[in-house]
Amino acid sequence: MGKETSGAALGRETLREMLAHSPPLLADMVDPAAQVQPNGIDLTVRGVARFTSAGRIGQAADDRALAELSPLEPSQAGYWEMAPGPYLVTYNEVVSLPRDVMALGRPRSSLGRCGVSVHTAVWDAGYSGRSQSLLVVYNPAGFRLGRNARVMQLVFFRLDRPVGEGYAGAYQGENK
Repeated sequence: MGKETSGAALGRETLREMLAHSPPLLADMVDPAAQVQPNGIDLTVRGVARFTSAGRIGQAADDRALAELSPLEPSQAGYWEMAPGPYLVTYNEVVSLPRDVMALGRPRSSLGRCGVSVHTAVWDAGYSGRSQSLLVVYNPAGFRLGRNARVMQLVFFRLDRPVGEGYAGAYQGENK
């Protein structure tokens, strides 16, 4: 590998090397040539769901009830027609972070130019799964989202040293 510094964002060449590892940094990529960017990797949309109930998060980990969801089907042309509001998107890619790498997700700039955003959390070192994020359509005219569209970029950071124990939370192995 190249000369990485802890805390530094990983660049395209390092990301390509990590995609060749077993397990790869990301699996099930739709178009790796288009998705690997100079400073991260774009995630693509596999599915969209609408929230249909309230959720709950308490102090204890077992005091959590996720909101119920209703999956949406894309049109025959492969687009989800989305009215303003919140949606849960599931990505195509399976992320597998080694214990010395974490990631942050940022929406692609074209979303903001359409009045849409993606809201994410931290991808902890050691996490593996097919992630989900909140996508909010702020545009009062709505939004058309294509199947396999690139909506978010994961930016990867090398930790100062591997964590002793990687992510072991409720979402480990999700949606695989």
